[in-house]
Amino acid sequence: MAAERSNVLVVDDDEGLRELLVRYLGDNGYAATGVGDGTAMKAHLQTHPVDLILLDVMLPGEDGLSLARGFNAAQSGHVPAIIMLSARGEEVDRIVGLEVGADDYLPKPFSARELLARIKVILRRTRSLPPNLQPQDEARMRFAGWVLDTARRELVSPAGTATPIGGAEYKLLRVFLAHPNRVLSREQLLDLSQGREADPLDRSIDVQVSRLRQRLGE
Repeated sequence: MAAERSNVLVVDDDEGLRELLVRYLGDNGYAATGVGDGTAMKAHLQTHPVDLILLDVMLPGEDGLSLARGFNAAQSGHVPAIIMLSARGEEVDRIVGLEVGADDYLPKPFSARELLARIKVILRRTRSLPPNLQPQDEARMRFAGWVLDTARRELVSPAGTATPIGGAEYKLLRVFLAHPNRVLSREQLLDLSQGREADPLDRSIDVQVSRLRQRLGE
């Protein structure tokens, strides 16, 4: 909730938009800071706790998708939520954004009120996760011979091979492990893993389930 002064970092090279978002979020009760590229983002994260990052895709130097992918793969414990912002709103771009670890994807131009609503939903979801979804509660989750190491974000096969798992696949697997022996609908999977309602035309969750099935096999 905004009253708790959640910390939001706006990463966008458009100075005008960046300042507008920082001011708007500040007026709505958030502690918002803006930076213009990935280098400044990494420097800020080293010294400041952040609850959510608004991350533009088209940035100078390292782009937003690469930053989100690397950021999620390298983090353990508390991981800020990420909303990708992009002038490219095609479905494939949205799917890629979610696959690299973003919690939501908002095409430009967007309504400030819609952005605020999405921020509230995502922060409310992350604060209300049941205990068995908190990273620090169970470091190693076992299922069918597999082990998910939540501290290292590694998936260890029954043969003992460890591979990194991050972003959307990691979140989706955590949802399945937190709800054993239950059938979850597409709508429930989207809500639990990404904190948003299902769009009838949005097939991103189908892609993520398919990728997870390929990784796990039978």
